[in-house]
Amino acid sequence: MTEARPVKRQARGRQRIADILDAALALFAESGYEVTSTNAIAARAGISPGSLYQFFPNKNAIAEALSVRLVEQMRAAHSSAFELTQVPGLTLDELIDRVLDPLITFNVANPGVKALFGNTDMPALGAARPLQEAVAGRVGAVIGARSPRLPAAERNRAAMVTVRIVAAMMPPIVAAQGAERDALTTELKKALHGYLAQLDGH
Repeated sequence: MTEARPVKRQARGRQRIADILDAALALFAESGYEVTSTNAIAARAGISPGSLYQFFPNKNAIAEALSVRLVEQMRAAHSSAFELTQVPGLTLDELIDRVLDPLITFNVANPGVKALFGNTDMPALGAARPLQEAVAGRVGAVIGARSPRLPAAERNRAAMVTVRIVAAMMPPIVAAQGAERDALTTELKKALHGYLAQLDGH
């Protein structure tokens, strides 16, 4: 009986943290990071500000914890997107679908990601930077697997441009609904196809 109590308390604490992070992500998506207050996060999570401060001393700490959680989720999405052993057997359109679709799905499911990672003044950005760099590295590896004779400098440059194109188009795709989201996704894939097709044959 005495052992069950700490376990229940720990489970309750983990759930409370998850509720706070869910509330913060939703509010960052709706209002932006700067405007969102800890009081608003507590209210959305259904707890008092005092309860929130038992877990997080300030909004930056919430953002950092949220970054860690999102980085893990993004890493899972990216792992399904970048499977190098299959790259040589895929057409360019199939490859673009394989890489892009999981990333769009993740960003649509987490619309607060841009507000969190897009703010260069936020301490939380440091938690996302290793993954952002890893994404560029993985895109470079995919390009290299498809165009093995492409010099490393050109491969890295192409990876950076590809990532920037996707990053620029992701916010309007996330903001759109239904057919418009599909149309924007199609346009993004066309842009990537046009850019990456020039690398074929290297």
